[in-house]
Amino acid sequence: MEVLAIILFVAIFITILKGYPVSFTLGGLSILMAIGCSIFAPDFVDMRDMRLLSNRIFGVVNNYVLMAVPLFIFMGIMLEKSGIAEALLDTMAVLFGKIKGGLAISVIVVGALLAASTGIVGATVVTMGLISLPSLLKRGYSVSLATGTIAASGTLGVIIPPSILLVLLADTINSSNRGGSPVDVGLMFKAALLPGLFLVLCYILYVYIKAHIHPEEAPVLTDEELKEFKDEDFSKKIVQAFVLPLSLIVLVLGSIFAGIASPTEAAAVGAMGAILLTVLKKKLSVKILHEVGLQTVHLTSMVFFILLGATTFAFLFRLLGGDELLVDFVQSANLSPYVFLLIVMLILFVAGFFIDFIEIIFIIVPVVTPLFNAFGLDMLWVGVLIALNLQISFLTPPFGFSLFYLKGVAPPEVKTSDIYKGIVPFIVIQAVVIGLIIIFPGLIRIL
Repeated sequence: MEVLAIILFVAIFITILKGYPVSFTLGGLSILMAIGCSIFAPDFVDMRDMRLLSNRIFGVVNNYVLMAVPLFIFMGIMLEKSGIAEALLDTMAVLFGKIKGGLAISVIVVGALLAASTGIVGATVVTMGLISLPSLLKRGYSVSLATGTIAASGTLGVIIPPSILLVLLADTINSSNRGGSPVDVGLMFKAALLPGLFLVLCYILYVYIKAHIHPEEAPVLTDEELKEFKDEDFSKKIVQAFVLPLSLIVLVLGSIFAGIASPTEAAAVGAMGAILLTVLKKKLSVKILHEVGLQTVHLTSMVFFILLGATTFAFLFRLLGGDELLVDFVQSANLSPYVFLLIVMLILFVAGFFIDFIEIIFIIVPVVTPLFNAFGLDMLWVGVLIALNLQISFLTPPFGFSLFYLKGVAPPEVKTSDIYKGIVPFIVIQAVVIGLIIIFPGLIRIL
């Protein structure tokens, strides 16, 4: 019976790597396996047990926490259309222009602010790639440093809340966390904020040191170039560039951290706030609303179809005793909790080369969560480590989405090899931060 669970898991993984749609692969193969077992091995699977699946499906559909997903998606896409990113980049370019590597540092800071405002990696990378990459290359930055900085900064929305990944991860851990303490989305946001900000600081330090060691790769802006960014209303632009996104960040994260609103309620506030900011920027139109609505529905439908397929897989996997088999196997191997944690981190890292974060969350996380519970590990801490690991998956070739997004908007002279070369130091930095969070788990509970 347990062997059938392992066969199901391996079959789904291989089928996804073959390129079949994830949602229908998860749900379809699971249903086919259930039907086959009920016919050829009725002692293993009784189709009457599968009736309980409908309760699981409706439990997902009625999940109040998951309402935050379309709202955060809407907020992020609306802010992309508002022009806030362009104003931020222009302002930061002036503020950091006289510092070695200042332009690249401004990209990192803007990436962090956009992460706390939008949380959508694709929108952030494309926006910064279109606006800042030509400017960085024009002013003599090395192609690898420029592209690596933009690609890495664009992924900060994965770990800095409000993050769709953190919402999905917290919900998946809770649904698989039988007998363990619940992982609240608000607590996940709090726990991930400090590691995310520390990662931003490490990015800035790397660029600053790189610019001092190799100044030819990150030249300082001249007075003439700084004048290109300035005009007589520059002071007013500084205020507007910071006040608008910071107001939204305070409204969303502040209300969650202060206990005034749940993450779902804060997401609704953020969605409305994004509309108001777009109105203030005089960018709102019927066309914009139509585009934002369509993209929101498209992304939300994709996420929920995968989630429903993953729910079907997880139900059958448990019905076949797959989770109990893995728990028994790991415990019989006499692994220490930290050795097992490192093995899982390595598996997630390798999986990130081939499949995206949604598939990893819905396929691998439900399988390993009971094992972490068996070892008595803090699932909030484990969740932050998984989120940091999944952030790397956006940067690892051949299927790193951040690399695809950037290559799609980069000038023709930018080679894929330049982008790959540029992201390597940032992947190393992320690995170091993961190591520090493992060594000092108390960092996630400072806030």
